[in-house]
Amino acid sequence: MKIQCQDRFVCLLDALVQEWTGHLVLCHPARICTFSDDKITILAVYWMICEGGFRLLSLLLQQRNRKTLINKSLIMKTVLTSLGISLLVLTGCTGQKQAESNFIQENIDNAVAQETIQTGIIEKSGKILNPRTIRKDGSIVYVPIDDWCSGFFPGNIWYTYELTGDKKWLPLAEKYTEALDSVQYLTWHHDVGFMIGSSYLNGYRFAGKEEYKPVIIQTAKSLSTRFRPAAGVLQSWDADKGWQAERGWKCPVIIDNMMNLELLFEATKLSGDSTFYNIAKKHADTTMAHHFRADNSCYHVVDYDPETGEVRKKQTAQGYADESAWARGQAWALYGYTMCYRYTHDPKYLEQAEKIYNFIFNNKNMPEDLVPYWDYDAPNIPDEPRDASAAACTASALYELSTYLPDKGYKETADKIMESLGSPAYRAEVGTNGNFILMHSVGSIPHGAEIDVPLNYADYYFLEGLKRKRELEK
Repeated sequence: MKIQCQDRFVCLLDALVQEWTGHLVLCHPARICTFSDDKITILAVYWMICEGGFRLLSLLLQQRNRKTLINKSLIMKTVLTSLGISLLVLTGCTGQKQAESNFIQENIDNAVAQETIQTGIIEKSGKILNPRTIRKDGSIVYVPIDDWCSGFFPGNIWYTYELTGDKKWLPLAEKYTEALDSVQYLTWHHDVGFMIGSSYLNGYRFAGKEEYKPVIIQTAKSLSTRFRPAAGVLQSWDADKGWQAERGWKCPVIIDNMMNLELLFEATKLSGDSTFYNIAKKHADTTMAHHFRADNSCYHVVDYDPETGEVRKKQTAQGYADESAWARGQAWALYGYTMCYRYTHDPKYLEQAEKIYNFIFNNKNMPEDLVPYWDYDAPNIPDEPRDASAAACTASALYELSTYLPDKGYKETADKIMESLGSPAYRAEVGTNGNFILMHSVGSIPHGAEIDVPLNYADYYFLEGLKRKRELEK
C-alpha cells in the first residue's frame, strides 16, 4: 500500500494515523520510502520524520537513542497521545520552511523585475552601458569598463541567470561580460579581481564558458605584477597619482584587496600554476599580521615600504577615522578569510573569520536589524547612514562560513540580515531606485561620494546571498 501526495506533512500524518497494515510510507522530495515489518524502531521513525524535514514528535525525541524494537501499535499510541502538542510543532516547521522558500522566490522575482527594466533601458539605448549607482536627481551613473565596479553589472545578470535558469539572460550576461575583455591586461590597480571575478569567472562557473578561462588566467598575471615581494603584499593603489598621491603612501594595501585573492586562487586551479596561489596566500598572511587590531577589527589602509617591507602607516580612506572600524572593511575581511579557507583549508583563516564575526556582532553599535552604520565608530550614531552593501557582503560570507562551522549560528545570523535587506526598509519597489535592488548603501563619506544610494555591488552580494541561502535550504 503506497500513499502518494504532494504535501509531505499530509503524507506523514496519513501514514501515521491510518490502520497499521504493515506498510508505512513517507513521501520524500526524492523518493518514496516504504517500511514493511511487524515492528519498527524508534530510530527509524526518527529518520523518517527528519528526512521529511520535520521535528520528531516530542515523546519520541526523548527516546531517539534507544534501539529497542517496539510494536507499531505502541508507536501509534505514542503518536496519537502526542499529536495534540506536536501538531503545532510540525506545522510550525513546515510553515517556516515554506516561508523561507517564499522569501527566496519573492526576492528572485523582485530582482528579475528590476533587472528586466534596467537591462531593457540599456539595450534600447544601443550602447554598452554599465550602471553603478544613481545621482541625487535620480539619474543613473554609468561607469567605464576600467572602473572597479564594472564587473558587478554583468555579475548581477549572471546571478539572475543562475537563480532563474531562464536562458534569456544568458546572451545579456555574455554581452556585458565580454565588453570587459581588455580589463584582463589592466595593471594599474588591484581591483581586476573584482572586475573579472564577478563577470568572467561567474560565466565560467554558471555556463561552463571554457573560452573565459584564458581571460581569468591573464587577469591573474596582470594582478600578480602588483605583488611586492619584500612586503609580501599586492599593492592596492598606485601612490603617485590622484587623491592617493596626497597621502604620502608608498605601497598602500587596503582590506578590500582580500576580495581579489579569489581570482588568483581560481587561476591556479585553471592553469596549474602555483604562483598565483602562493601570492594570494602570502598576501592573506601579511594582511592578517598587520591589518588587525587587538579587538579583531581591521584598519582600512596599511602602507608598506615596498623595498624593506616595513609598515609605515595604518590609516583609513573611506572610514570615519584611522582607528575606527569602517563597516564595509570588516565585511571585506570576513568574506576574504572565509574564501581563503575554501581554497587552502588552512584553519588559521577559519579562526580569523570567526574573530572578525565576533567583533562585528558583539559590537555595541550594531543595530537590531543587523544592517550596520557605515562605520561602527561614526560619531552621530544612531543618526548615521546605514550601509546595505556591508550587510549584503557579510550575509553572503556567513552562508559560506556556516558550511564549514554549521553549529555556530552563522546561517541564522545571515538569515536575519537577508530578512532585513529583503524588507521594504531596504529593498526598493520595482521601477524605483534606478532599478537597483537595494537602497541605503554608502560608498565613501570622507570623499562625499555615494552616500545613502544604491550600489551595484550591494545588489551583487545580495543575489549571491540568495543563491547560497537557497542551496543551503534545499
